[in-house]
Amino acid sequence: MKKLSELFYTNLFLTGRLFLALACSVVFFLFSFFFPWLGDLPEFFFWGLVLLTFIDLLMLYRVKDAMFAKRHAPERLSNSDDNELGIYIENRYSFSVSVGIIDEIPVQFQKRDVWFKTSLKAGEHKLISYLLRPLKRGEYVFGSIRVFVRSPLGLVSRRFNFGQAETLPVYPSFLQMRKYELMAISNRLTEIGIKKIRRLGHSLEFEQIKNYVPGDDYRNINWKASARQGSLMTNSYTDEKSQQVYCVIDKSRAMKMPFEGLSLLDYAINASLVLSNVALLKEDKAGLITIAEKVGSVIPADKKHTQINKILEILYKEKTRYLETNMEALYSTIRNVVKQRSLIVFFTNYESLPALQRQLPFLKRISRFHLLLVVFFENTELKQVSEQPANDVEQIYIKTIAEKFAYDKKLIVKELAAHGIQSILSTPQNLTINTINRYLELKAKQRI
Repeated sequence: MKKLSELFYTNLFLTGRLFLALACSVVFFLFSFFFPWLGDLPEFFFWGLVLLTFIDLLMLYRVKDAMFAKRHAPERLSNSDDNELGIYIENRYSFSVSVGIIDEIPVQFQKRDVWFKTSLKAGEHKLISYLLRPLKRGEYVFGSIRVFVRSPLGLVSRRFNFGQAETLPVYPSFLQMRKYELMAISNRLTEIGIKKIRRLGHSLEFEQIKNYVPGDDYRNINWKASARQGSLMTNSYTDEKSQQVYCVIDKSRAMKMPFEGLSLLDYAINASLVLSNVALLKEDKAGLITIAEKVGSVIPADKKHTQINKILEILYKEKTRYLETNMEALYSTIRNVVKQRSLIVFFTNYESLPALQRQLPFLKRISRFHLLLVVFFENTELKQVSEQPANDVEQIYIKTIAEKFAYDKKLIVKELAAHGIQSILSTPQNLTINTINRYLELKAKQRI
């Protein structure tokens, strides 16, 4: 008796078609009082409806495991990217069914409309794909898959529950990293905004002797090799390798500001991951330092194949903190860990000139020993406010304040340049492209 009640309260649902038929039956009974010629027709209609409902129940419940569903998900999700997931559904009934599917996605997405409708013939199976875009790193818990099945009669619906809670980690944007990696391998980086930078002069790293083609520097012609081969041969040089590139990520409260659902820290983490991978592809050494009120994680620069996975695992766990950056601790760490001249890419954020001036003495010290590149963010929200026309005194005041903050950002760039410190002022959306462009530019100019 208990199992029967559970069946009706948890797995059996009456459809709109059945309620409509019941409403028609009630109307027929009411009309029979005013139109005696209807006779026993309303009663026949009612009992016919009861019989059809019983047949529908029998069709849906006579097979125990009549449906099968399973979620197809990757081992981990990529933050800020569209991740493809799928639901495999299989009909084991001997007739066609109409199916409604609910996938209980994690609460972080705040979506209640992950509902799919389809139809399946007898023995048919389908894979339903959909996309999810997480905006925060961490663990995401998926619930069960609820499948609601209706027979061709469509009077009642049976619910099937599949799967148990499944936890997927959301890592920094490794899909973006792979995209840049594939573009770099196929020499198509210009398609996504990476500039093709002309190398000034050449490094001392000799690569090979190759046949001369129009456009090669005639100063690199190898006359001895040309005499042996009977055709012009030229020396080919490559960029210097094994140079150290450190990404230093500020985790203080300045990086907690959100833009389009992502915090500035997440933008910096995604850009650091891509930059480290590009540096490794260029056969440079990539390293990582995180800093807040104290030093966080430190990964010494290396170019082993496992280095990018180490960086990815560390970045997965990083979170913003609520205190200011301890620049003295950062300077000491760089002096102790980074033993040779390196490119230090410092991801941080300054909203005012005094905020920079508090850190400037330590930045100047770091720049004495290394090539320092300070990367901070343009406030796109304030930019939109400053570009809107002002219609009253209050809007004029707000627009003036927004323009002052935007002007302070430009002053910060000039102040850093006055002390010989490279800088990038970028919108969060273009951070990755702008950082890679500057890295390739500095490498082409042999500044590292």
